[in-house]
Amino acid sequence: MTPAWLYDLALCLHLLGAFSLVSGTVVAGVGFEAARRRTSCTEIALALGLARVGALLVVAGTIFAAGFGLWLVELGHWGYGTPWVDAAIGLLAMVAVIGSMGGQRPKRARLLATRLATDGLPPSAELRSLLDDRMAIALNYLAAAALLAIIVLMVVRPGSPHQ
Repeated sequence: MTPAWLYDLALCLHLLGAFSLVSGTVVAGVGFEAARRRTSCTEIALALGLARVGALLVVAGTIFAAGFGLWLVELGHWGYGTPWVDAAIGLLAMVAVIGSMGGQRPKRARLLATRLATDGLPPSAELRSLLDDRMAIALNYLAAAALLAIIVLMVVRPGSPHQ
């Protein structure tokens, strides 16, 4: 029998990771969208720097949420093979992969904007192209939607007895 305090600790750390993951996603998204609307390389680089901080929160949150979430599965009464647990794990893997893919263009845009700002140059066509890349935008919004689906699964836990 698992002591209640141990389960509570794992749950607290899992939720801390989840909050970091969600808040990092919001910060990264706001930073990226702000960068797309800026006209100077300095402002673009600054906004994308904020997006980078968000991305780091996402990485830390993913590690915490996944690690302590897997521990909760072991401590709790669900187990692997429970459909909502397996779906959440699969969606989190999807978020990590497509979020990483979607973040490559903004990363390149940040580096280019920083270089252009340092040289005192205006935004180039290449920078605008990186900021307006439809695939990167779609991947990032898809990752955010999958993250929302994970939250719904965690709250609803379909098929599980609710306590």
